[in-house]
Amino acid sequence: MSFADVTLKLLEASKYTIGIFFLTLLIAIPLGIVISACALSKFKPLKYVTNVFIWIIRGTPLMLQIIIVFYAPGLLFDTPIKDRFMAAIIAFSINYAVYFAEIYRGGILSMPLGQYEAGKVLCMNRAQINTMIIFPQVVKKITPAMSNEIITLVKDTSLANVIGIAEIIITAKSIVSTKAIIWPMFYTGVFYLAMVGLLTILFKWLEKKMNYYRA
Repeated sequence: MSFADVTLKLLEASKYTIGIFFLTLLIAIPLGIVISACALSKFKPLKYVTNVFIWIIRGTPLMLQIIIVFYAPGLLFDTPIKDRFMAAIIAFSINYAVYFAEIYRGGILSMPLGQYEAGKVLCMNRAQINTMIIFPQVVKKITPAMSNEIITLVKDTSLANVIGIAEIIITAKSIVSTKAIIWPMFYTGVFYLAMVGLLTILFKWLEKKMNYYRA
């Protein structure tokens, strides 16, 4: 099998990798805000349930969560999920929403009370304080942690092969087993490095853009 043929097959498989990546971010970033708000809630039952949920998600492997999301509905309720890609998106979105929520929570809790008091002195209401004073500072604080999680997501997309999604790694494995050549497995690293490289450049640019403001 030629280098060009392998490249084309891996490029075709990368649509699943890229699809999981972008759809997970699209769902997990706003969902993380909701989970963070629940974890910071003054309503103790909601806060307790959210913290238990966070503990479960953070304490179990993502691979296990993918398997549970795909197989559990069929085993427990006799309504199997037929779309493997959708099952992967659900599992990835929940997992990363929890990690994003913890990053948000850490950023919010790191803000000194003086910031809120300063807003009140300026006759701002709670919404104005959050959007005009707190939010810009929190975004700056959490950008490095968020960039790290988002880059990790690129590599974690390979776990989708556990339920048979034909992403880059499983496609390379298929080529290795059928064509008796090993180098396509190593070649997959080039695709991940390219995606991570682009994200690294993007986040470095974002960090520089936010350097005008020093918390």
